[in-house]
Amino acid sequence: MTDVAQVFRILPEVILTITGVLIMLGEPLLAKNASRKPLGWLAVLGTLAALFASFWQLQLPAGTAYFGTVQTDAFSVFFHVLIAGIVLVTLLVTLDAAGRDAESLGELFALMCFGAVGMMLMSCATELLLVFVGLEISSISTYIMAAFRRKSAKGPESAIKYFLLGSFATAFFLYGIALIFGATGTTDIPQIAGLLSTSQVPVFGVIGMAMILIGIGFKVSAVPFQVWAPDVYEGAPSPVVGLMSTAPKAAAFAVLLRVLYTALPALHSHWQPLIWWMAALSMTFGNLGALRQQNIKRMLAYSSIAHAGYLLVAFTALSPDGIAAASFYAASYAVMNVGAFAVISHAGGMDDRLTLIQDYRGLAYRSPLLGGALAFFLISLIGIPFTGGFFGKFYVFASALHSGLVWLTIIGLVNSGIAVYYYLRPLVSVYSKPVHSDLLDGIPRVTVPLMFALLITIAGTLILGIVPGRVLALAKAGALTLQSTVSDTTTAVK
Repeated sequence: MTDVAQVFRILPEVILTITGVLIMLGEPLLAKNASRKPLGWLAVLGTLAALFASFWQLQLPAGTAYFGTVQTDAFSVFFHVLIAGIVLVTLLVTLDAAGRDAESLGELFALMCFGAVGMMLMSCATELLLVFVGLEISSISTYIMAAFRRKSAKGPESAIKYFLLGSFATAFFLYGIALIFGATGTTDIPQIAGLLSTSQVPVFGVIGMAMILIGIGFKVSAVPFQVWAPDVYEGAPSPVVGLMSTAPKAAAFAVLLRVLYTALPALHSHWQPLIWWMAALSMTFGNLGALRQQNIKRMLAYSSIAHAGYLLVAFTALSPDGIAAASFYAASYAVMNVGAFAVISHAGGMDDRLTLIQDYRGLAYRSPLLGGALAFFLISLIGIPFTGGFFGKFYVFASALHSGLVWLTIIGLVNSGIAVYYYLRPLVSVYSKPVHSDLLDGIPRVTVPLMFALLITIAGTLILGIVPGRVLALAKAGALTLQSTVSDTTTAVK
């Protein structure tokens, strides 16, 4: 394969890397008090180019590059498109909120691009060491972005907590890779599957699997590795929270799918019970924790823990439908959660003026567009029909039922009922009779970037709930790719 052909396999990552470098080079050239919004629009253009490059990769035949460390297939393209879309909306939301806090925006735009590079590498890597490199690129970017509000005490506090706990989780992940290497003699994901399927499962392999689960469990804020989420969500800027609650998690779930279904299918009797309990505990703890929250960002943090549990339900299905359901749910959760944070970011700004649920009382009367959009995303998070949230949960629970996981499905349905209460609280507040509030009176007019962001997220939520065929087809194609990879490798080793 020629060098140019290999570059095509990582074209979105190359585009975003160049974009981030250009932003870093351009930022010092601007006057100290000059607007950094042109750098944001450059980031938007670069992300759009990466998004189109991801779609273009569907025309490439499935294959690997760079000595088999990266693979382009329907599975990787699905998550490339999802991550690029999330970053695009986040950039638009940041441009909208930037007028009230322009400090270090150039750095923030560059970090978003570099973070996306790491997330995309995670989703297409077929070598555990490259997964680790992508994980570090993504993590370091999000650690820094979490501390963007340097003038607020909560910003540095949240970043320090995120960094310290994240470092421990990364260490577990790296030790897991080392133990898997000790058990198999390789860190190549398809080869691991073939070696484990032809010999007695070594103890080091099982321990390594458990450590990798710990590392990924932290990244997706699944119980019992969720302790960082509420404080980090509260302290980080709202646009950054919208990004870190969706894109890094999507990339981490992509890694978990590839590792469990492609590298460790022989160990399914060991990891399936662990995933079962993580799913059940995440759903229950997340929803019960959200019931007590008055801060809207902390409520959505506990909500994200619960949604990680819903998504993990699909992992236990042990079928292509389970893989496809997990991929589809990651997409549906991303569009509705990023949309909700788009409204919160505009209303509260970078400094989070509106922190409590009651602060949004009467929002629909002061801005029908913002109030209606927030209500729509909350309805989708509940799982009302004709939204992406409904079809995502339906598909996840259907795949679990088809695999005989009746009790886990019942736990999921009960938790979905609990979630209705705390999602209705901000919904009722938005449409309650308005009271005099200097905070709400200060909400600025809707800008063009925010209009585009809301259009993308609202349209995405509706499409995934009403006509999900195209997205579902790509998710199923990616699921079949993972299944065929491990089958082919196992056959070749035998």
